[in-house]
Amino acid sequence: MRLLSYLASGKPGYGVAVDGGIVDLTRRIGAQFPDLRSLVAGDGLDAARNACAGQTPDCALNDVVLMPPIPAPEKIWCIGVNYKDRNAEYKDNSDLPKYPSLFVRNPSSLVGSGQGIEKPKISEQLDYEGELVIVIGKEGRHIPRERAFEHIFGMTLCNEGSVRDWLHHGKFNVTQGKNFDRSGSIGPWIVTSDELDPRGPHDILTRVNGEMRQQDSTERLMFPFDFLIAYLSTFATLRPGDMIATGTPTGAGARFDPPRWLKPGDVVEVESTGIGVLRNTVVAEK
Repeated sequence: MRLLSYLASGKPGYGVAVDGGIVDLTRRIGAQFPDLRSLVAGDGLDAARNACAGQTPDCALNDVVLMPPIPAPEKIWCIGVNYKDRNAEYKDNSDLPKYPSLFVRNPSSLVGSGQGIEKPKISEQLDYEGELVIVIGKEGRHIPRERAFEHIFGMTLCNEGSVRDWLHHGKFNVTQGKNFDRSGSIGPWIVTSDELDPRGPHDILTRVNGEMRQQDSTERLMFPFDFLIAYLSTFATLRPGDMIATGTPTGAGARFDPPRWLKPGDVVEVESTGIGVLRNTVVAEK
């Protein structure tokens, strides 16, 4: 199933993306599961499947504003330098990392598919980073790798937008440059694990104005999905609706000479065959 969250006439809702539009789950099972996060936490996939069986779409995708699929997630984990060859992009002669690089994002830093991502007033260095995202469905702590895939509800996509000149304002963190309001995007929907096996392999690519900039496969992850779940759950309880952005391939705008920063009007598309396309236009901060 392809599950999504949206605004329809200004009101929040969620549903299932099907051929021809959206089957609204808000009015069908909203009393039991008021939003998509509660459906994930409440093991409501069967209820969603039964509610949309045989139903025709209630509205078209173009009639709603897509939002990040999980409203108000507790945690958005982001993994850095995870595809092979990424470490070499830094040109610092460092050894391959023994552990994942890790930071977090605020929900306010991400918009849904089709919404504008903002180039901030204070910087010219807005960059794209296409990523696959794991959505946690089952709570766990100290999860062994061999049980990790049992905790994945599904997958979505992220443009993990970065404001490069703000990434190293502090000595030990990149948090500032990763959390500008509306600087990245996530969506368009979650494809559930029963339809798309997280074990993969999965492709990931990014286009800017139709030009391919990034392309890779999860076969080349240094820290694969099961490792990340085991690692993160060693120190933090993973809860339903938590999301893990699993890293970006080589080819971000900062790695060109000269760098190729995003500017208003640019269209960024992040795509994976089993999920679809996350598409956003860059707008200037007002």
